[in-house]
Amino acid sequence: MHFLIIFLALIVAYTIRCRWTQSVEQWNERWQKTLFFFLFPPLLIFMTTIALLFMGPQGTMGGLQTGCYGYVIAFAALVFFAIMCIKQGWQGWRSIKSTRDCPQINVAGKQVRLLNTGALFAGQIGFLKPELVLSSGLLQTLSETHLETVLAHEEGHYYYRDTFWFFWLGWMRECTIWLPNTEALWQELLTLRELRADARAALYVDPLLLAESLLMVVSSPPVASSVLCAALGSTNANRLEERVEALLSQPQPTAKLHFISWKWLVWTFVPLVSVAFHS
Repeated sequence: MHFLIIFLALIVAYTIRCRWTQSVEQWNERWQKTLFFFLFPPLLIFMTTIALLFMGPQGTMGGLQTGCYGYVIAFAALVFFAIMCIKQGWQGWRSIKSTRDCPQINVAGKQVRLLNTGALFAGQIGFLKPELVLSSGLLQTLSETHLETVLAHEEGHYYYRDTFWFFWLGWMRECTIWLPNTEALWQELLTLRELRADARAALYVDPLLLAESLLMVVSSPPVASSVLCAALGSTNANRLEERVEALLSQPQPTAKLHFISWKWLVWTFVPLVSVAFHS
């Protein structure tokens, strides 16, 4: 019976991922849709493993005998998830440690870390309280007005706590890389993250200047790990074009989270209901 529960969870997760297609809606509508297709399958699998652990290795369910093999599979899956989380945390800690080795300077009244490289880089690095990191090449190349747009963009990442949330999203990506469209959904989330930060920055600075800054920064190769890092640059040509077009078009309203838009989360707890039928 445990095997049947595992099989059903995998079928549902696989089917949902296969149904995802990239849309052309506004970024705030795409955000909710992409989060559903990215998060629902791994959360369903995670809750299924939790339910099987609660059931234990022995017992009956629906009049059928349950064995220990499903329990062992669930336990192994949770161990794998834990290992991936530790790996992600280790890489993030290394990013933070390398950031703290950089000297602090004052830029436009803000305390930032100075990265000694000629490459153009700006990014928030950290977890709950990320620090802004700017490269010496960026400070030497950008004018004061362009630098102001970069700071506004990075403030958007800080406002939305992107480093914190994308740590956990990145963990789920590592755990379910074998599911269909995982990488495509991840790239879509990265694009939407930047579009969201751009939209917030455009409320305070000239969007045209921000687009110019973006083009200059992207011309430089990336210099930091994506773990615990929300950076201005983008190496994907299509993503860059979309961001520039969004900045030059009419600004889109900032998305507001409503409980109803997250009602699908309730369905991820359905596997836990099966515990009540186990004895």
